[in-house]
Amino acid sequence: MSGDRVWIEGLVTGENVIDGFSGATPLALLAQGESAGVPSFLEMFIGTIPGSVGETSVVAILLGAVILIATGIGSWKIMVSVFAGGLAMGLLLNLFAVNTFMELPAYYHLVLGGFAFGAVFMATDPVSGSQTETGKWIYGFLIGVLSVLIRVLNPAYPEGVMLAILLMNVFAPFIDYYVIQSHIKRRLKRVKSL
Repeated sequence: MSGDRVWIEGLVTGENVIDGFSGATPLALLAQGESAGVPSFLEMFIGTIPGSVGETSVVAILLGAVILIATGIGSWKIMVSVFAGGLAMGLLLNLFAVNTFMELPAYYHLVLGGFAFGAVFMATDPVSGSQTETGKWIYGFLIGVLSVLIRVLNPAYPEGVMLAILLMNVFAPFIDYYVIQSHIKRRLKRVKSL
């Protein structure tokens, strides 16, 4: 009964409140500076939070990752390196903790918003991503770094994963070029030393 009362009061005041929870996503709450209303890590991992369909349940996203890896469509190197880059940048920014996003534990960034969805389904696009094996590690790591950096340093744009992927898609050919050039130089040195 109390849940009905809260919901009815929410209708009267114009707020989207159901059973004590607002309809705002965790990223929207953080952007408003309300870290108290952010769900727990477990709630975000399982997906019992408001948000876009397909990006709130990290469990379902990881199931999709297993399918992509098993079929050979998705690169596990890119997936792992995106998560590693996001975690590394989150840890680095935790040292400064100037705004609400920086105060958030680094591992929260991995399950918050569309980060996991982008890491598994968008960053692993075989056409626009890096093609060399070393390039995949660099490409994914930089996507993770840029995603968290955009999210934390620009609270007006709390979801930076798509922008980070687009930026790194532009630089993927350059990454591959320099990886191949370094292999060529290494082989030339080996041949000259013989």
